[in-house]
Amino acid sequence: MLEGMKKIDEVEWEVPVGYVPGMRVPARFFLSEDLEESLEEGAVHQLANVATLPGIVRHALAMPDIHSGYGFPIGGVAAFREETGIISPGGVGYDINCGVRLLATPLRVEDLTQMRALVEELFRTVPTGVGAESRMRLSARGLEEMLVEGVPWAVREGYGIEADAVHCEENGQMQGADAVPVSKRARKRGMPQAGTLGAGNHFLEVQAVDKVFDPGVAAVYGLEEGQVCCMIHCGSRGLGHQVCTDHLRVLESATRRYGIEIPDRQLACAPVHSPEGEAYFGAMAAAANYAWVNRQVITHEVRKVFSRLFGIEYEEMPLVYDVAHNVAKREVHDTDGRRETLYVHRKGATRAFGPGRVEVPQDYRAVGQPVIIPGSMGSFSYVLHGTGTAMERTFGSTCHGAGRVMSRTAAKKSMPGKEVREALLGRGIYVRATSDASIAEEAPAAYKESDKVVDTVTRAGLSMPVVRLRPLGVIKG
Repeated sequence: MLEGMKKIDEVEWEVPVGYVPGMRVPARFFLSEDLEESLEEGAVHQLANVATLPGIVRHALAMPDIHSGYGFPIGGVAAFREETGIISPGGVGYDINCGVRLLATPLRVEDLTQMRALVEELFRTVPTGVGAESRMRLSARGLEEMLVEGVPWAVREGYGIEADAVHCEENGQMQGADAVPVSKRARKRGMPQAGTLGAGNHFLEVQAVDKVFDPGVAAVYGLEEGQVCCMIHCGSRGLGHQVCTDHLRVLESATRRYGIEIPDRQLACAPVHSPEGEAYFGAMAAAANYAWVNRQVITHEVRKVFSRLFGIEYEEMPLVYDVAHNVAKREVHDTDGRRETLYVHRKGATRAFGPGRVEVPQDYRAVGQPVIIPGSMGSFSYVLHGTGTAMERTFGSTCHGAGRVMSRTAAKKSMPGKEVREALLGRGIYVRATSDASIAEEAPAAYKESDKVVDTVTRAGLSMPVVRLRPLGVIKG
């Protein structure tokens, strides 16, 4: 599988120009020896295809959780120049801003004497699964404001506190969002779904800080061993999916109209500042804001449950941070000795800005951005911090999770959901889902081991471990 590729260092590999015709730059991916067997040839081919796109800077990149996706591989990162580059839905994905956030609590593990009751109450409170509908009564005007304003809108409407927006990537409000290119169909799908968990790999998880790697940074983030936390992983639901679908159709035509040659129609794209490119960016940013609000409304409900059951104050569950996974963003980076505005696509990858960047909240700026890496239902999750090395090597990017090694169909065949649920309960993890089938699809065996993925980005210097979290109770869509 690695034949013909150049090993740069112990965990970085280069796919040379010529691996596929038309490559403008080499491709690079990060992979440890423990993960080599999981590497898919198709994912490497997709990564090399990304290197053919106009205006790409330095390398097409992939993180150690790389696997095949639509257009870009999952785990793919690429930066494009504003003047000569493109924007592509294939570099973002259908679930725009499928992201993850971590809430801290003042509780200790020993305070959770009724885990089943807690999980069941959360399951009753947070609408979960395919077709789940929100209890919010959202007007057409309210939806439009949400798409443009993001988390600040939610806070103003009573779904959080001001500090929540500060501790979101982009302050929970991506600039350039435009509701106009969000279709009526996308709005119709999004109207009833704000504040719902969805299905697939999305989850709400009660966790405990199991190990502290860096006490100093952990203290800055407000985390300590034995502390109870909540992790929320979900995205832009049907609205984001429809935005991608709508604009892919437009950009497929635009690719031909602008004479852009692509090796795969899934890489349909347009110049950044073309009418089609700007319309997609505006709609994508609006969908990203919708996703941040989605997680914010769930956060609001989770806080109320914990307040009810444990008598803690709403404000005693601060948002540690919220990161986006599937998004293209306008960022300034140092390239070839000069500062340059780039459009950085992160498809199943996480921003990992290092110390000193103004985009990092003031209270975290000295140590770098929190990077939240979710596990896979029965495995550890991690909080890392961004580094200067990531700024130099990957445009401030790192992994986003464990990465699939088994399709959902294969996972369901390998072990019935009931057996997965009972096995996890035997390990002290209470799982609640809409069906056993959804548990089977997301069985821990369907993913790479999160420990190995985190070890790889640590060895590469892309992000450094702060704490490890173990699951106690899990809600799956």
